[in-house]
Amino acid sequence: MAALLEVRDLKKYFKTSIGMLHAVDGINLTLDEGKTLGVVGESGCGKSTLGRTILHLLDATDGQIFFDGKDITNPTRSELRKLREQMQIIFQDPYSSLDPRMSVSEAIMDPLILKGGMSKADMRAEVRKLMDTVGLAARFENSYPHELDGGRRQRIGIARALSLKPRFIVCDEPVSALDVSIQAQIINLMLDLQEERGLAYMFVTHDLSVVKYISDDIMVMYLGQMVEKAPADELFRDTKHPYTKALLSAIPVPDIHKKTKRILLRGEITSPINPKPGCRFAPRCRYASEECTQMQTLEECSPGHFVACCRYKEIETMDKTLTKLEDAK
Repeated sequence: MAALLEVRDLKKYFKTSIGMLHAVDGINLTLDEGKTLGVVGESGCGKSTLGRTILHLLDATDGQIFFDGKDITNPTRSELRKLREQMQIIFQDPYSSLDPRMSVSEAIMDPLILKGGMSKADMRAEVRKLMDTVGLAARFENSYPHELDGGRRQRIGIARALSLKPRFIVCDEPVSALDVSIQAQIINLMLDLQEERGLAYMFVTHDLSVVKYISDDIMVMYLGQMVEKAPADELFRDTKHPYTKALLSAIPVPDIHKKTKRILLRGEITSPINPKPGCRFAPRCRYASEECTQMQTLEECSPGHFVACCRYKEIETMDKTLTKLEDAK
């Protein structure tokens, strides 16, 4: 069975006064229907740019994008209009992504108007149905974004994304601006909708606890490149890349008696403008050696688990030895 979404060697560069900024640089991924791919990494690593490039909100510099087996890398205007019905996005900020002059019902109805083919009565009925689906009370139908809290505003964004019955949704940090209790409500809503409608999600976030809970697979990005990808449970259980290990070590543990070893990253961050070949994490990696200056390729270390590090086997051995020495003390 072919994947719903496939990306091959996707690149997105931005021209600057001093060179080309490599925001997304050679990403390969597949996503099946009804599954969630979590995309994590620190701010500026290219997570959001990747999602927007796939949706053609940004034009790709190079590479190929396939959706439902069809090449959609360079769609015509009419083809892109049809793709919009199949591929949607939920933005990070639920306030700035909404038109302050539109009421809740108008914001949700807008995609239906653009699509056409429905009477006003049918569109109003569909809006009420969508509001009920995402847990928005009917009394908010004529409210405006500034009159609602963050959780309700994000529910509007979800309803609007669902209005055209898409199959794939890019979730661009949809809960990062919300309180923890509201985050849980929105995530559970998204999981229920996925089960009900068979939606495929690309869940972009920097919150590793959230991404573990919602994702089937997790992809870790660093300065525009994929450094590790694995099933969610395996990534946390058997981490391979030094950068991923550093990310996971930063997760707070709700147990004051449990000792955790935080991996602090030092060194200069590689410039994403005209970067040299080799591992871009090397200047901050305590395991870096001369071979890290060579081009790194993704290696499948176990079924479905990929890592872009030429020294991951040696690092694993060194870490085990170090742990034994520390335990002996």
